[in-house]
Amino acid sequence: MVRRDDSPATGVDTGVEAEAIDPDYPVTPVPAHARKTFFSLAVVLLGFTVFTPTMLAGAALGTAFSFGDLLLVVLVGSLILAGYVCALGYIGARTGLTTVVMARYTLGTRGSKLASILLGGTQIGWYGVIIGTIGTLTAQAFSWDSYAAEAAVMIAASVLMCLTACYGYRGMYWVSLISTPLILILAFWVVARSLEEVGGWSGLASAEPAASMTSAIAITTVVGTFVSAGTQAPNWTRFARTGRHAILACIVGFLIGNALMILFGAIGAITFGEGDFVLVLYQLGLVGWGLLLLFGNLWKSNADTAYAFGVAGAELFEKPSKTPFVIGGSVIGTVLALVGMHHHLEGYLVMLGIFIPPLGGVIIGDWIARWRAGMPEGASLPMVNGVNLAVYAVASLLAWLSDHCGVGIPPLIGIVTAIVLALVASRVSGTARPRSAAS
Repeated sequence: MVRRDDSPATGVDTGVEAEAIDPDYPVTPVPAHARKTFFSLAVVLLGFTVFTPTMLAGAALGTAFSFGDLLLVVLVGSLILAGYVCALGYIGARTGLTTVVMARYTLGTRGSKLASILLGGTQIGWYGVIIGTIGTLTAQAFSWDSYAAEAAVMIAASVLMCLTACYGYRGMYWVSLISTPLILILAFWVVARSLEEVGGWSGLASAEPAASMTSAIAITTVVGTFVSAGTQAPNWTRFARTGRHAILACIVGFLIGNALMILFGAIGAITFGEGDFVLVLYQLGLVGWGLLLLFGNLWKSNADTAYAFGVAGAELFEKPSKTPFVIGGSVIGTVLALVGMHHHLEGYLVMLGIFIPPLGGVIIGDWIARWRAGMPEGASLPMVNGVNLAVYAVASLLAWLSDHCGVGIPPLIGIVTAIVLALVASRVSGTARPRSAAS
């Protein structure tokens, strides 16, 4: 039987659907009848990356570089991020599996728990950042001095986002479809006001940096904005009908959407001294529009985040439903928000940019070497793949040393090292499979 190169390759018969407790298939391949259109997938991924806290990273970059250098940094960082995510997204479409389930084939049935803890844990941290941001900015909008009122907003927002994530892919699609266009319209309007404030593009280009940052740290920050979420892109691209659709949707979300948000934050910082467009709208006296931007944007993004740690929890504890883990992770993330997790964003992004990319790199390299014909259910897998775990450790160490010594670009070093070492390890150990091998 001839199969198109970019069609799903799960190694299982998806013609007959087994009884599923969770319609989002958190621990099994997404069957052919449940796959989504390219438009649907692009809406979800763009809604995920059009994310206002990303503008805070852009604000840090905007005050540290001239506008020309800033564009170069954002372009390089976004290309690294998008290339990495496209590779993982393509594999997700081909296998129909989430990232953490694919890790079983790369790290072993027990070794994959590292991926579930690492990816699920970092997403819970992001969830806390977003919930805390909502509480803080709402309190600023209404000039609240009471922390109890701020905390109440955090808890209420968390409940709403948790419920959306429990509803699954369909819930995230509709929230993104409605809110993302409104948010982008507001963002471009604020950019236009910013240009009026600074004297047009020429005024923006002539602005002098007020701070300093190395290019390596800046690029790591750009990658770190969504590298944890990007590593889990297969959670959504597994619903793609073809690998090509997955790649294009990842480009829309992680190259275009994420780069725009970083640039929006940088422009806001240069012109208004404030990277978050919600606060810019507050300064312009448009509190209502600011709150609309805040809640519409963070609702859809955090629902995606909750979904990600939900499927990671389902794999970690080998349960067929994500819902209990969505709820549990939301509770933990809310507690982190209440204790001020969101005040440590920049350092958190650098950490993600160092330790998350090597994990995706190992999965990409191992898939190229061994699993291109499919990742079949019921395959004989070791409990722990010590070789690939060692590959991840070495790649992470080199990425950390790159950051510590200020040499190179840590995320790129982590990704490339992990891919190359995983390929070499498979060749040396004799476990590599030819492309034409049957599952």
